[in-house]
Amino acid sequence: MKIEIITPDKTIFEGEVDLVQMPGIDGSFEILNNHAPLISVLKKGKIKVTDKKKITKFFEVNGGVIEVLKNKVIVLAE
Repeated sequence: MKIEIITPDKTIFEGEVDLVQMPGIDGSFEILNNHAPLISVLKKGKIKVTDKKKITKFFEVNGGVIEVLKNKVIVLAE
């Protein structure tokens, strides 16, 4: 699936990934390929991204909103 992590200033990550873990306001959750459509609010924490080569990266956010639709994840982060 494709992911974009966008802040008001710039795009901090864009690429193909296998797994995304998010700090949701009601607890952490993961998104895998072919996930059902979803819109959720994020709290302060780390976004974990694992790419196709099994390399894991972390991105610190102060909150935001996520949308999942048709194997595309868009994160509007603070």
